[in-house]
Amino acid sequence: MYKKFDELLSKTNKTIYRVAKDTGIATATLYDWRDGVTTPKLDKLKILADYFGVSIEYFLK
Repeated sequence: MYKKFDELLSKTNKTIYRVAKDTGIATATLYDWRDGVTTPKLDKLKILADYFGVSIEYFLK
């Protein structure tokens, strides 16, 4: 999940700050996910998947 999230950030030229503003997910939470410190809950993962236009399964592969 962490690598996929980082790849999507790079591919879409988005910053974690921008994603946080657009999704309402805290910046610190997004950094923790990207760095592998914590794992997102399903509801937040759905928000991220919708935001980037991918399926939840994309993150889980």
